[in-house]
Amino acid sequence: MSKKKKVILIVLSLVVLVATFFGGQTFSKYVTEVNGKGVANVAKWNFKVNESESKIQTINLSSTIDNSTLIDNKIAPGTSGDFEIKLDATGAEVGIDYKITFLNESNKPQNLVFTYQDTKFQNLKDMESALKGTILADEEQKEKVFNIHWEWPYETGTGAEILTNDKIDTQNGKEIQEYTFDVLVEGVQTIPQAS
Repeated sequence: MSKKKKVILIVLSLVVLVATFFGGQTFSKYVTEVNGKGVANVAKWNFKVNESESKIQTINLSSTIDNSTLIDNKIAPGTSGDFEIKLDATGAEVGIDYKITFLNESNKPQNLVFTYQDTKFQNLKDMESALKGTILADEEQKEKVFNIHWEWPYETGTGAEILTNDKIDTQNGKEIQEYTFDVLVEGVQTIPQAS
């Protein structure tokens, strides 16, 4: 054999030896792979006001009275009625902080008053602090109903006050065409607390 062939044969032998050594190392250790996944179920959200998720119906005070002495169901001294705001969080899997606010109230007859849970309020803004709270995530009953009574008394006050308030009522009846207000009901997820 020639010297060249011997060198090539030796180099090939070394390559095979090195390949066998490293190849043997690859197959001589234990390897285990364990796969898993992260899972988190997302809590459901549900919040309705008067059966609707997007807007509240118009609250028309005149539609809450039954008085045949008035034309076209208008309000006047001596009328009263009730309206409801119903919150429903049935199906929600988180706690909900809610609040009811009244915006853009205009042309309110001065002697018209509101009552909620036996407390009288001279205007809607004053009542807002009583119309907020929390529906807990684990509450069984997730509906809240707010029954609000309104009244424009036939005579307001006693003695000399009645005469003054009758004049105010008469003036309101001449000047006010329409009493309006907007209702905003907000439901926000309660911030989770660490236990």
